[in-house]
Parts: sequence; structure tokens; C-alpha cells
Amino acid sequence: MRRPARLLALLAATALLVPPASAQNPQPPHSWLFGAWIGGLYPAPSIVSAQECLAQPVVIFTRDIVMRLTITDQLFTQRLVETARTTAAGVEFHFAPSLQANQSSPFGMSQGGSGDAGFGCDDPDLLHVQRRGENEISFPGCPEFPYPLVRCPAR
Repeated sequence: MRRPARLLALLAATALLVPPASAQNPQPPHSWLFGAWIGGLYPAPSIVSAQECLAQPVVIFTRDIVMRLTITDQLFTQRLVETARTTAAGVEFHFAPSLQANQSSPFGMSQGGSGDAGFGCDDPDLLHVQRRGENEISFPGCPEFPYPLVRCPAR
């Protein structure tokens, strides 16, 4: 009887040393999106080199920020990720309220093109990303992105 008690005590002590599952995988739920993507605004080319792709990305995903290109602006619109949650089809992003739409130049003219800091979806602070393949996504319900986006190759 002493042997099962020792085994149980050893298992309990070992369980304390193993970090919880969330600590084993510190990556956020949208980590599979990290990187640069092309297309969306236009059909993505069927063959593109990494250099060509990285020279003209349309959307860039990072841990805390999602950046998007607009046709009327030279700079990327940046949205701070408030939450990202996995869905059956991909990921749902909730963004912090945008400050970019409220910024203005010294002469009272708005900066940043259209002033819309969203992705052309119904709610500018919400983005649904649908995973269509290993390196292809789409933004359903976002008319400004009628085409799928394709991940830029690494090489």
C-alpha cells in the first residue's frame, strides 16, 4: 500500500512542475496570420516572389497591430488589437477604438484619406478573418476586400 501512495505523491509533485497548457503555448490565437498579405483589394497574382510581395503588402498582421493599405493614402492604417478569438472559420478581431479618424492637420483638414480606420466592414472595430487555406484568407462582409488575400512567401 505504501507504493501507490508514493506514486500518487510523485505524480502530484510532478503535476506542480508542469506549467499549465496556456503557458506551454504562449502564442495568441491569431499567430498563424503573422506576416504580410497581398490581394484583397485586387486579385492576388498567381506567381509572386517574396521581394515583389513584401514591396507591396496590403495587410500586415502582428501580435498587437493589424495594418492595412488604402488606395487613397500613402501610409498604412494601424489598428490596435483589443481581443482576438478563434472561431470555427478563422479569427475574430475586436480593435481598440480608432484615434486616427479624429486626427487632423494644423489647417483643420483630416489626415489619412477617407478617415475610415476600419476594413470596410459593417463595424470598423470588428474584423472577421476566414481561413480559406494554408496561405489564403478572406474578410467576409467587407466590401473593400472583395478578393482573397494570399500570404507573402518567405523566399
